[in-house]
Amino acid sequence: MRTRFRGITAREGVVFRGAAGWAEFSPFLDYGPAQAVPWLDAAREAAAQGFPPAVRAEIPVNVTIPAVDASHAAQLVADSGGCTTAKVKVAEPGQDLDQETNRLAAVREALGPAGKIRIDANGAWDVETAVRHIAALDRAAGGLEYVEQPCATVADLARVRRRVSVPIAADESIRHARDPFEVARTQAADIVVLKVQPLGGVRACLELAEQIAMPVVVSSALETSIGLAAGVALAAALPELPYACGLATGHLLENDLTSAPLRPHGGAIAVRQITPEAELLDAVQNSKTSARWRKRWEATAVLARKEQP
Repeated sequence: MRTRFRGITAREGVVFRGAAGWAEFSPFLDYGPAQAVPWLDAAREAAAQGFPPAVRAEIPVNVTIPAVDASHAAQLVADSGGCTTAKVKVAEPGQDLDQETNRLAAVREALGPAGKIRIDANGAWDVETAVRHIAALDRAAGGLEYVEQPCATVADLARVRRRVSVPIAADESIRHARDPFEVARTQAADIVVLKVQPLGGVRACLELAEQIAMPVVVSSALETSIGLAAGVALAAALPELPYACGLATGHLLENDLTSAPLRPHGGAIAVRQITPEAELLDAVQNSKTSARWRKRWEATAVLARKEQP
C-alpha cells in the first residue's frame, strides 16, 4: 500500500485463470474461512462464467482519499485522472476533527465548487459523535454528497439519518449483515454500497440490488486490476448508476499485475477485461505467503462445498 489504509500496509491475495478469464481471491487477512466463502464464490464466477452483458462502456469513479494530511489530499485529487468526486476517509484513530476538516477543505479547494465530496467513517462513530461530526464536516466540505457508514449498527444508522440532512450510505451494514434487507426495511440509509467479492459475485450483487431497490454505489475491496474488473463489470451491468463508483483504488497499491491497470481517465474507467503479465506476477510472488494462501483457499473451499444446496 502507498499509504496505510484500512489499518494495513500490504495487500495479499491469489489470482488464477479459468475458462472465462482471470479472477482474484483476496479476502483480508483477518477474515476466517466462513467470511471468505463469498470471496471465493465471486472469484469462481469470474473465472468460470465471466460477467453479465454491460449496458455502459465506462464507469464514472471517485478518487479515494485516505486519512492523510491536507496537502497530500489535495495532491491526490490533482493526480486522480480527472475525477470530480472524492471519497474522503474520516474517523481515523489518533486523528481529531480539526485534521478532518482541514483535509476536507483542501479537497474542496482542489476539486472546485462543482465537485462532489463524500466521507466514509467505517462505522467508527456513536450516534452523538456522528451527528456532531457530520455537521462540522458538511460545513468544511461546502456540502457533502453523502456519509458512508457513520455508525456500526443499522439501528444507529437509522437514528443518525433522522437527525441529519446529509444522505446516509450503508456499506458494512450490507456486506457484513445476516439480513442485508434490514437497512431498507428500517429506512436506515438512502444509498447502498456493494462490493463484488464480499457479496459473492457480480450476479449475486445484481440480484441484491434488484431486491433492495435503493440507489447503488459500487466500490472496491482494495483489489488489483484483476479484482477491480469484477467491480467495473457490476457497475457496467446495473440498469441505473446515479453515483460515481469507488473503483479508482488502484493508485493505493505500489504495484499492479498489468502495465495497463484500471485507472481513471477523464474521471471514468473503461469497461474491459484484464490479463496479468507474467513478469509482474513473478515480481510479487512469495513462497511464504503462497503457502499460507493455499491453506486459506483449501479451508474456504471446504466450507463453500458444505454451503452448496
